[in-house]
Amino acid sequence: MIALSKYGSAQSDFRREVDRILAAAKTEVVLLKVIGALAFNMHCPKYGYLQEMLGRAYTDIDFASYTKHGEGISKLFANLGYEEDFMVSRLFGRSRLLFHDNSDNKRHCDVFFDKLEFCHDIPFKDRLEVDELTIPLAELILEKMQIVKINQKDLIDTVMLLREHEIGRTDSETINGQRIAQLCAAEWGLWRTATMNLGRVGEYVSNADKLDEEDKQNVQSKIEQLLKLIEEEPKSTGWRLRARIGDKRKWYRDVEELSR
Repeated sequence: MIALSKYGSAQSDFRREVDRILAAAKTEVVLLKVIGALAFNMHCPKYGYLQEMLGRAYTDIDFASYTKHGEGISKLFANLGYEEDFMVSRLFGRSRLLFHDNSDNKRHCDVFFDKLEFCHDIPFKDRLEVDELTIPLAELILEKMQIVKINQKDLIDTVMLLREHEIGRTDSETINGQRIAQLCAAEWGLWRTATMNLGRVGEYVSNADKLDEEDKQNVQSKIEQLLKLIEEEPKSTGWRLRARIGDKRKWYRDVEELSR
């Protein structure tokens, strides 16, 4: 069971709403798993305070599911007082739904189906059943590491999760480095962006005045562990062929950044 981290009143409002939505989804037997900043916080009872300390604010609530649950999710959010954005549904209905809170809170909820499809694809097949409330920790890391134009919010979330959890080869409150390495070994573009961003996380940690030396050393060590696992994972034939081209050809999609 995921414990609660310490968070301020604004964060508490978002967490209460997440709990309300997840409780309704459970009652209606609709598969819905949290992604984004709140999912990171939910897995960090000890170091969740880093988000607030480093200036990380919440802006909306994001979820993942499978396409087959789409109709049930639309009904679920309608019953909870949300209005479906039908323009988004028409454009992306099989991959994304967007809901607007009709209350004074003005919150938005994004639901992504089957995979994240932004700078790179992060597939969810057979992975949404792994964790009780969120996508697995490995996919949380990749959610951030696949963003070519990564920003400070993404770096803060990543640092917090790395500080809280060990790197391993399982998913139970452990960052499954093998899963990350396997996905990076299958696609050179994802490897290129993820390894580049892990380096950026390291640079951010080195220059973060509010982190103490123990925090910095711990996170840097875990970055090194992940990079080692990624390097050692046998690469696919497609990966090797694409690696010959390298940065001479664009390796990612230009997309709007995921709302976090």
